[in-house]
Amino acid sequence: MSQTIPEADYLVIGSGVAGLRAALELCRVGRVIVLTKGHPLQSNSIFAQGGVAVALSEEDDVAIHLTDTLKAGHGLCRREAVRVLVEEGPNRIQELIRWGARFDKMGGKFAFAREAAHSRSRILRARGDATGNEMVRALLAQVIRQKQIIRLDYHFTVDLVVEDGRCCGAVVLDENSGEQFILPAKAVLLSTGGAGQIFARTTNPPNATGDGMAMAFRAGAELQDMEFVQFHPTALYLPSSPPFLLSEAMRGEGGELRNNKGEAFMPRYHPRGVLAPRDIVARAIWTEMAATRARHVYLDVTHLESNFVKRRFPTIYATCLRHDIDITEEWIPVSPSAHYMMGGVLTDINGATTLPGLFAAGEVACSGVHGANRLASNSLLEGLVFGMRAGAAAITWASRCSVPDLSAHRERLKCRGAGRLDDAEKLRNSLRRAMWSQVGLVRSRESLARATAQLARWEQMVSQPFATRADLEVKNMVQVAHCVAEAALWRENSVGAHYRADYAKPQRPGWKLHSRLRLSEPVTDQPGAPKGEKVVSRRPRKTG
Repeated sequence: MSQTIPEADYLVIGSGVAGLRAALELCRVGRVIVLTKGHPLQSNSIFAQGGVAVALSEEDDVAIHLTDTLKAGHGLCRREAVRVLVEEGPNRIQELIRWGARFDKMGGKFAFAREAAHSRSRILRARGDATGNEMVRALLAQVIRQKQIIRLDYHFTVDLVVEDGRCCGAVVLDENSGEQFILPAKAVLLSTGGAGQIFARTTNPPNATGDGMAMAFRAGAELQDMEFVQFHPTALYLPSSPPFLLSEAMRGEGGELRNNKGEAFMPRYHPRGVLAPRDIVARAIWTEMAATRARHVYLDVTHLESNFVKRRFPTIYATCLRHDIDITEEWIPVSPSAHYMMGGVLTDINGATTLPGLFAAGEVACSGVHGANRLASNSLLEGLVFGMRAGAAAITWASRCSVPDLSAHRERLKCRGAGRLDDAEKLRNSLRRAMWSQVGLVRSRESLARATAQLARWEQMVSQPFATRADLEVKNMVQVAHCVAEAALWRENSVGAHYRADYAKPQRPGWKLHSRLRLSEPVTDQPGAPKGEKVVSRRPRKTG
């Protein structure tokens, strides 16, 4: 297999919105290989329902979008990154429209919707609730036209290759043949998405296992703000089915949240009611569930006109109907689920990580644009804006480099054995349950200490090279989960999506610090387990 793959100037790992936009930038000057584990239409981007936030309407402007984003981030956003997002966003969306993306219109004009914590109607949507799908469709169509881009689907990236302190390639597993091989490159760009699967309840697809964060961490890159995990307030709750996201736009269109007594409870928790920021809504639901000893609350849209609901939320309507719930006539059982990682691989505003030659964009990255709590529908815009910027920065970096000779790494890979993990599925399930119960919506020193101790034991169990995607995913999940738990234990205050029951008072002293994790002795010459200790630093960073 490795003999038939052409040499690439750039590797893009992941094929959601950020990865595809980066590849389109990179292919202007060189050959690009886009690596995708599994099928290309299984990314988080594909499942993004609500829409993409952008200041394009007559009532909006970028300054208002910036203010809303900073406010949602609870004072921990990096202002410069937010400015880039909102100022460059309109151009990236117009570009996508020129490439064929079709957003919903009303009366010949774009139909902008409003979601929680937005002070203006600025959410563009496609086919009602299939915005991510439409954006990926348009980007993929553009990628297919580019002869300089080679797509390798069903190729799992095992680890990054580091030579002389520079990231210059990756170890790749062909999922069909089981062969592992090395791909060299002048620069590597991570766009692998998030890590929702480390929690028992998540809106993320099964492949969101934190691979990019784990491999970057093993290679020596720094991670930032890993304690900030956004829990979406409203995921469909059915005991026998995985959670399914019920878009925040349903509340934006007038949906109400009710407890099992039928009470509309959100006005008791926030002046904006159901349109309060996500972290507040999610914890309010959690509190109501605890008070009424219920496993869920209800989302009620039965008072909205039936045909409007079917037209506005066709995917949600059809999915719920398959579970024998007619949302136009019945309340929908919902509960919070892990949804989005605000933390990730630390980058500057151009996508450069702390490891030379490695760039990152999208949910895998932490540029500081989301702070402690992401503003709804900013993520798809982030993928476009920072995917393009990371690609441009990688081009500048690579202009000073050549494709490296990695023959020594190839020889080591041939000699390296790869084992099997005993009962990977059992470990995966145990990890997810532990994270949900101990590092979930409500945390404490006691629960986090238990979690970190258990995760340290599991990390020892996965400290060897593995041969299969299933085993490698579990390894990545354990390592990313350990980083989340350690950062959460370190942050002894409650802010944004991070809530400590033992430090419930907001903005306790030290709240403006950012957690950073790195390995004291990163692996640099062979794929495998981390060496050395995790270092949690307490460096303050300018936030605004």
